[in-house]
Amino acid sequence: MKKGLLTLVFGSAIFLAACGGDDSASSGGETAEIDGKSVVQQSCATCHGGQLQGGGAPALNQLGAKYSEEEILDIILNGKDRMPGGIVKGEKAEAAAEYLSTLK
Repeated sequence: MKKGLLTLVFGSAIFLAACGGDDSASSGGETAEIDGKSVVQQSCATCHGGQLQGGGAPALNQLGAKYSEEEILDIILNGKDRMPGGIVKGEKAEAAAEYLSTLK
């Protein structure tokens, strides 16, 4: 009986430790920074090209020379011309806008 209880307690401890996850990125109230370039490659490259050179959609590789970060964020969130809004949202949209604004 004691051996079964000990096994149950030990097994539960291991299970709970495994479910705890890695909180090193969020320790101290900090959150991991989102990589805007990765967001753009995952969400925008399909239409705008792997090098953001355009094709079926306008080129983005010099977007920062034409629009401010705030204007780019507005386009991402609300759309423009044929581009629908809301493909990327929240912090990912902000990170993508920040990254795209650096392309000049």
